Amino acid sequence: MSLVRLRAPRPLGWPRPAVTVGNFDGVHRGHQALVAAVVEEAQDHGGTPVVLTFEPHPARILSPQRAPQALMTAEQKAEALTALGVERVVALSFTLELSQKAPEEFAALVLRDTVGAALVAVGPGFRFGRDRSGSLETLERVGPRLGFDVKAVPAVMHRGVPISSTRIREALVAGDVEEATALLGRRFFVEGPIVVGQGRGRSLGIPTANIEPVNEQLPARGVYACWCRLPQAAEAVRGVVNIGIRPTFGEGRTTVEAHLLEFDGDLYGRSLRVEFAVRLREERRFPDAAALARQIGDDVSAARRVLEKA
Repeated sequence: MSLVRLRAPRPLGWPRPAVTVGNFDGVHRGHQALVAAVVEEAQDHGGTPVVLTFEPHPARILSPQRAPQALMTAEQKAEALTALGVERVVALSFTLELSQKAPEEFAALVLRDTVGAALVAVGPGFRFGRDRSGSLETLERVGPRLGFDVKAVPAVMHRGVPISSTRIREALVAGDVEEATALLGRRFFVEGPIVVGQGRGRSLGIPTANIEPVNEQLPARGVYACWCRLPQAAEAVRGVVNIGIRPTFGEGRTTVEAHLLEFDGDLYGRSLRVEFAVRLREERRFPDAAALARQIGDDVSAARRVLEKA
């Protein structure tokens, strides 16, 4: 994985970069089409496949009250992009000064002078420069003057609508992790270190790993059948994951708790990645701990059945 963080634009000096530009939050199927275009171009011409993204998300600077919850961290993004064949992921600091650049000035500073692009691949909805006034057509007009080719990549559709990070967030907010999988082309995941909890799962005979997720966006509260991965582990193990506030015990803070079905060992201090397969049920309050324990037993059985088919 090669993640390069730039606090300010500066020449990078890579051989014949083929670059695509955007936020790439989620690295969904639409993003994957853009990546495939620059990887193919770089392979055909002995160049460097590059993804240029921004840190933080531009909305955090321009309209923080409307900024979306991130689907991925920069490191997760770079991991996913590297797996697709990208050699360099550039996270350029997004500033108010950069946002005020006119489209051609932005293209000259960032795409020509910083990345040294030989080719820029973008989709039909691409916008850049002051007030998002630059478009694919703008890039096609200024590219030849700035020394790079422009490749238009068609939008990837799902149910007749272009795939977007916004659609994925909407699916997750609704708890529809299967729709998120269809949009992403892989299961949505969150990950984080395992921390000491209150031991409620163990007291019910169903020990859980309490995860402090590094991801901002979580699926809706509820119980999910998941695949759980430890770092460097050869295979994922089946799991049941609860996202919620533990209403049976009158708690209020949202927690992520995973019960691993085929694992016996100490998890504290390790990191766990949880990949969401199916939502089993909504979160609800039970009359007592015994009723909750019986329901969790049913959830475990349901998860086994679902994941055997996955």
